[in-house]
Amino acid sequence: MLKLKHTHLNKQTDEIMINTTNSPIKILVIDDDRIVQIVLKQALQGQGYEVILASNGKQGIEQAYQHHPAVIICDWLMDEMDGLEVCRVIKSEPSLSTTFFILLTARTTVEDKVEGLDNGADDFLSKPIEISELKARVRAGLRLYQSNQELLRLAKDLQIQKQLLETELHEAAEYVTSILPEPMSGLVNINYRFFPSHQLGGDCFDYYWLDADNLVIYLLDVSGHGLAAALPSISVHNLLRSPNLLPADFHQPAEVLNALNQIFNMEKHNARYFTIWYGVFNRTSSQITYSTAGHPPALLVSQLTDSSIDIKQLITPSMPIGAFAEIEYKNSVCEVQSSSKVYVFSDGVYEVEQPNGNLWKLNDFMNLLANSHHKSMDLDQILAEIKTATGSKGFTDDCSLLEIKFT
Repeated sequence: MLKLKHTHLNKQTDEIMINTTNSPIKILVIDDDRIVQIVLKQALQGQGYEVILASNGKQGIEQAYQHHPAVIICDWLMDEMDGLEVCRVIKSEPSLSTTFFILLTARTTVEDKVEGLDNGADDFLSKPIEISELKARVRAGLRLYQSNQELLRLAKDLQIQKQLLETELHEAAEYVTSILPEPMSGLVNINYRFFPSHQLGGDCFDYYWLDADNLVIYLLDVSGHGLAAALPSISVHNLLRSPNLLPADFHQPAEVLNALNQIFNMEKHNARYFTIWYGVFNRTSSQITYSTAGHPPALLVSQLTDSSIDIKQLITPSMPIGAFAEIEYKNSVCEVQSSSKVYVFSDGVYEVEQPNGNLWKLNDFMNLLANSHHKSMDLDQILAEIKTATGSKGFTDDCSLLEIKFT
């Protein structure tokens, strides 16, 4: 026989749970005792909730799928499908998993409660039912339910914002790719491969004829990732495409780097600095005049004999642009033989983590280039060899690799 305990509630504890929507909060009662259904419905409707009734477990699950209640109060002991099985089905459905599930039971042992919790129950309501306890547990369940709903909403908003950000980064990466030069052919053949990391990065490069005799080639790498690295990279690119905007002779690499260092002081640019290799090839003298700012050396690969080659590092002592205002960059000059190649690259080409945790090094890359020269490998084959040698599936940092052939 059903026994109910009534306790007088003051106005504060008996106030209705605030609903953020216009429709009333839905509570599903699943019980095969008609009297329990009526009593619970009257008590909860008096609080302003919409109460949905079900007489057995199967019907209760159908009602849950249809109405998506905030709280389910379910009797533990029912024929055919008991409360534990109903709870397992409800909690396994993603759209109902946050529903607050209260098991109605006369069982009071710790073992029974552990069994109920292990099957997904959130709370218990003991028989005989005390109405004040019923209302309090429903209010507590609704607070938790609404908190979970808010977390789900925030997670959804974060996912949307993440997708929007990824779309914007992808569009920005496409823009960076679009401003890169076309491959060059003729007296000098230039080809390249550019693989930005999963985040937008700071690699940028260009090459163009200053005049009939002098070809500019440069590659820069801004510290960090994302828009904060890409925007300075694009700014430098625009300056180096506009000789009138930069107070330097573009035929003199050191002058260009000194001018950039005065403009891009890292204290004024969010602590961003960048490295750069800048060279000018003169077709008349067959010389490259170059200067570097903390960047990996370009590599001049020359054939000495049929079986031997020479690899020269084209680098000058320097610091990154923006690090120190008082730095003075210097030029260096090298002769270029016919059929020689120059490789200009960012450190993402060779700083690749191997399965053992060690980073591949510049010397490893130089050895690979020596082998590639003998095998006449193209850029795709070189990059494939890097992946094979390092055991890596791809490049984690921006990867820029230019190959300049002098014919």
